[in-house]
Amino acid sequence: MGKVRVTQVRSVIDRPKDQKATVIALGLKKIGQSNELVRSPQVDGMIRKVSHLLKVEEI
Repeated sequence: MGKVRVTQVRSVIDRPKDQKATVIALGLKKIGQSNELVRSPQVDGMIRKVSHLLKVEEI
């Protein structure tokens, strides 16, 4: 499986608790922060859930 870089581009203010928790679980805390993750079905599901808040790049 490959790697993916996720970058938070939108705020989690006024988002449901589950979306806030998902962004934190992806290792992101602030806008502009990035994290590299190993691609797996679990990570893909988390990315899909909050895709409107993230920018996703294949590595």
